[in-house]
Amino acid sequence: MSFESMPRQDLLLAVESLAAEKIIDREIVMESLEAAIAKIAGQKYGTEFNIAAHIDRRNGAINVKRLFDVVDPDNLGEDELGEPIPFNSDTMITVAKAKKYAKDPKIGDVVEDPLPEPEFGRMAFQTAKQIMTARVRDAEKGRQFEEFKDNIGDIVNGVVKRIEFGNVFVDINNRTEGYIKSTELIPGEKLQPGDRVRALVMDVARSNSGPQIFLTRTHPMFMEKLFMQEVPEIYEGIIRIKSVARAPGSHAKIAVTTDDPSIDAVGMTVGMKGTRIQPVINECHGEKIDVILYSEDPAVFIVNAIQPAKVQKIIVDEDTRTAALVVAEDQQSLAIGRRGQNVRLASQLTGWNIDVMNEMEEMEKRAKEFKEKTELFTKGLDVDEMIAHLLITEGFRTIEEIAYVDLSELSTIEGFDADLATELQGRAKAHIEKQEQEYRDTGKQLGMNEDLLLFDFVKRPTILALGRAGIRSLEDLADLASDELVEILGEDNMSERLAGRIVMKAREQAYGIGDEKEEEEQE
Repeated sequence: MSFESMPRQDLLLAVESLAAEKIIDREIVMESLEAAIAKIAGQKYGTEFNIAAHIDRRNGAINVKRLFDVVDPDNLGEDELGEPIPFNSDTMITVAKAKKYAKDPKIGDVVEDPLPEPEFGRMAFQTAKQIMTARVRDAEKGRQFEEFKDNIGDIVNGVVKRIEFGNVFVDINNRTEGYIKSTELIPGEKLQPGDRVRALVMDVARSNSGPQIFLTRTHPMFMEKLFMQEVPEIYEGIIRIKSVARAPGSHAKIAVTTDDPSIDAVGMTVGMKGTRIQPVINECHGEKIDVILYSEDPAVFIVNAIQPAKVQKIIVDEDTRTAALVVAEDQQSLAIGRRGQNVRLASQLTGWNIDVMNEMEEMEKRAKEFKEKTELFTKGLDVDEMIAHLLITEGFRTIEEIAYVDLSELSTIEGFDADLATELQGRAKAHIEKQEQEYRDTGKQLGMNEDLLLFDFVKRPTILALGRAGIRSLEDLADLASDELVEILGEDNMSERLAGRIVMKAREQAYGIGDEKEEEEQE
């Protein structure tokens, strides 16, 4: 049926139906139809004219018109090349002639010359259909992009359409297609076309064929969102998930907390006889999940996170965010886990570097540290071993602590007096000054900038290691990705989480990111 023979009310109903089917604004369909009619009219009356069409939103009446810009032909200005713009009688009109179409036309106005509605033959109808289809498709793509862009971090349901080279293409609600890379699938799961699948929207990108929706089933947030769907108290915010660590398809740990002391956060997350956690386990292909109670006390949180192993003693160093756990010999393999998985997940969950040892290993480590500190104090302060041992016994770990502690704390050590305390503190400060000068000299030899040498978020041996790797300034450090920093310093010396914190701190100082945030908060 052509537009010419279609009853106008039916035309409006057809527009409404198309807008509802494609889930796009009715006005977009109307504008697409008007553009199509204008195109057909241009083919009949002349493409050199500026022709527009308007459809009455109430009764469907179609009005076609030719538009003219009212101009002064003697003052049209110049084009980009500096040439005078010529008068175009097809799209321009003088004030005198414009009075035929308007009562009081002025330069800059647009006047309309009504035209008969063109006949819509088969070819014209096909042209209109193509234009409308293209515009509606573009609008649909734009709508889908905006919809899914706002859904990043949410779980979507879909049906597997096809699998190519291990990558899975998912039909989402019969409207668009999602994409799960093989690396974002849970190891061991075998999806087949027709299978229903849930996944997390990780990213959305524009493309000519429509939005590209990247999905994941391995991201920690996928598990977090699954728990939100299965545990009402988490969805309502009564129980909060503090962190999640995963070895997808094998083992995961999730830390939960609540402000209500009457609520058992772990018990409610697991559910009676595991009724709440089991659907999450099933969705994650049998992944074993430990639900951990979060604590503001790092030591308590770390001890909870290393479960099911039992800890005898924990030693934490807040400066380096490292923790040494002492466990019974029969608990050590359980604490470390197969291929180090349990301690690695506990480290990811808490954000601390965790070292697990048994009692014998701890004794050996303490003896080694005692020997190292003894050598540090005897050489750095030029004292005998007896004085070094007394300082270690009193809890001094570094020469910096001796240099800046209150003199009374040194002078009250058994066998010490005020003169010895003053002498030791003087030697400590001299040692620090010497090390400072050596550090700066080495930095200058490596061509390092002052801003990186003064970056106190990282220890100085690490700063010099960066300099030897070609990192010369704080901006060089800020421009690194966390995995690049780990590669430079080595996995034994740097975790990816700590590397991420270092890079973010460098960006704050190098580019003033932190200052901008503070200013915004103050405003």
